[in-house]
Amino acid sequence: MRDIVHNIAVVEAIPPAAYTADNTPAAVDIKGFDSAMLAIHVGIGGITFSGTNKIEFKLTHSDDDSTYSAVTIDEVQGIASVGAGGIVSSLIAAHAAPTMTRVGYVGNKRFLKLLADFSGTHGTATPLSATVIKGNPASRPVA
Repeated sequence: MRDIVHNIAVVEAIPPAAYTADNTPAAVDIKGFDSAMLAIHVGIGGITFSGTNKIEFKLTHSDDDSTYSAVTIDEVQGIASVGAGGIVSSLIAAHAAPTMTRVGYVGNKRFLKLLADFSGTHGTATPLSATVIKGNPASRPVA
């Protein structure tokens, strides 16, 4: 009755680490699931972020894992806006405490990629990670 383990799948979108530069986004296949949510975890900022020295999390999606396009505000939930290139979260000011940002995906594409796009100078790393929680599986139990 309260079994969540067999009703969701959790996949790494950005492996946990301390980053000073862009990650290489891995494709996350959401085939067989009717819902998905990204959880973006960011530790204490390694630098004081600004409009120049920043990290922007860009979400893209694809039907074929070849041609990716940026998500739009109509394809996500839980955030107020989506910036150019699919920006679903930005670090542009001091980040003194760890945070987690939830972004629901309601688009209809099969593959997702999340890029932590670093701009400016990042002499000290910032710890971050992201996971995709896939829900409402077509086939249960989820292994």
